[in-house]
Amino acid sequence: MGMDLNAGGFGKKNRVRPEMNVTPLVDVVLVLLIIFMVLAPVLSKSFWVRLPPKDTTEQLLDQANDPNQPLVLMIDAEGKASINKIAVEREELTKKLIRMFNARPDNALYLDAADDAPYGAVLGAIDLAKAAQAHPIVILTKKME
Repeated sequence: MGMDLNAGGFGKKNRVRPEMNVTPLVDVVLVLLIIFMVLAPVLSKSFWVRLPPKDTTEQLLDQANDPNQPLVLMIDAEGKASINKIAVEREELTKKLIRMFNARPDNALYLDAADDAPYGAVLGAIDLAKAAQAHPIVILTKKME
């Protein structure tokens, strides 16, 4: 803080009058200005994010999961699984069945395997269904339409 000794005129006493020193204030403002100038290009940078494609089988399974209709697991001749005629990957079968059973009052599952389906694929599908707490598993003997 600076001081000014004012030699007053007639009858006024010499008083000390404080003055604000603006130099430190200007220094701080300039440092902040430099910081913001350096950070401005960094903040305005953008980058592109590539999202994986949307999985539409989840929506199809939700639509096909009507509690009034039976839940049918089909195994075709190549050993590929599908739930209510919607193809499902083997690795995701248990997870999707658990999700569908949670929306149903019971865990009944109907198994419809093609006549020439590999025996191991059918047993593997039964094991995956058991892991999803399917009970009872009803094996169909006549073709479903």
